[in-house]
Amino acid sequence: MAKIKQPNGMLIKGKNVGASLVWSSSFSSKRTADLNRAQAFIDSECIRQMAKYTPERSRTLIRSATIGTKIGSGHIVYLDPKARYQYYGKLMVSSVTGSAYARRGEKKVLTDKDLSYTKATARALWFEVMKANHGKAILRGAAKIMGGKA
Repeated sequence: MAKIKQPNGMLIKGKNVGASLVWSSSFSSKRTADLNRAQAFIDSECIRQMAKYTPERSRTLIRSATIGTKIGSGHIVYLDPKARYQYYGKLMVSSVTGSAYARRGEKKVLTDKDLSYTKATARALWFEVMKANHGKAILRGAAKIMGGKA
């Protein structure tokens, strides 16, 4: 969680002009709370919007992001061991047999063959696809929480 430092007051003097700028005592805590709410919104929306592009039959991969991510941290974590393999969308095969199935202890090597997904909207690099399709709306939502415009 981010914490905003409370600025000090300022005294501005000029010829025949005197002014002081005094910050509200609640500035730091309010802006920090807004920032934390905006980050939680971004994390939640990214996970929600990525679900439609995530390749999955049983939704285990999608659930692993919900379980593995601390909402508001700014980091989305997939706990499912196949997440990285699915995300990059390239076939990996056994270094011994060349099969997509490897025995325990066998190393897998990357090929240049793309994975094919059964879900129509599923894509490799699903975060990038989601960001291109929904990034501006997520940014507008976070800006609204912060009291500004995107």
